[in-house]
Amino acid sequence: MTDPINLTIDNQTVQAAPGSTILQVARSLGIEIPTICVHEATQPNALCRTCVVEVEGMRVLAAACVAQVSEGMIVHTRSERVERSRKTILEMLAASVDLSEAPAIQTMMAAYQVDASRFPQAARRNPPIMDDNPMYIRDYEKCVLCWRCVQVCAQDAQYTYAINFSGRGFETQIATFFDKPLPLSTCVFCGQCIGVCPTNALKPRREWLLEQGLSSEAIAAMTQSERRKHRKE
Repeated sequence: MTDPINLTIDNQTVQAAPGSTILQVARSLGIEIPTICVHEATQPNALCRTCVVEVEGMRVLAAACVAQVSEGMIVHTRSERVERSRKTILEMLAASVDLSEAPAIQTMMAAYQVDASRFPQAARRNPPIMDDNPMYIRDYEKCVLCWRCVQVCAQDAQYTYAINFSGRGFETQIATFFDKPLPLSTCVFCGQCIGVCPTNALKPRREWLLEQGLSSEAIAAMTQSERRKHRKE
């Protein structure tokens, strides 16, 4: 049997099983570390970097969701350096992405006293809404590239592999392979991507059409005719 690992998190000494992440151990102690890309249905991938913590002896901040504990490790989850990093990340997101329908991120922003206007010269992400199927829309102006949707579409849940990252740098976004419309991809419209999206970048089409002012009767007629059209194709 492997011996437990002894470490200290925010002045609390704890023993943890080998292979445990800092995030897991911190949560077992009741210490809350903010995350965006982490979800109970997906594997952690350290993309959002809001979970960074300071580990004594390490030059850079560590992503708590993937950094494994080690013997004698001393971790600080709310040091000045950590809080400044998290606040800056949230401010950069607020400057470039529409977070109006991201309640969990808005809560983080309030907790870290984020100045949403800190980067007024930042370029905004404003691609057009993608409405190419009867089931749901893709509003990538709201996408924070957390990768949750890609993961549940792939090996974490559905094994469909309909979507992935496309582009580089500022042009990166979630897309189908070869940018095919969703009905022409391997998508099975299971809806799991919508369930894990933290910002409403993915939304049921009926809900979106209601927000546009259409009546439920008009929406029913529209979506039924579109489904019949896609079945014929």
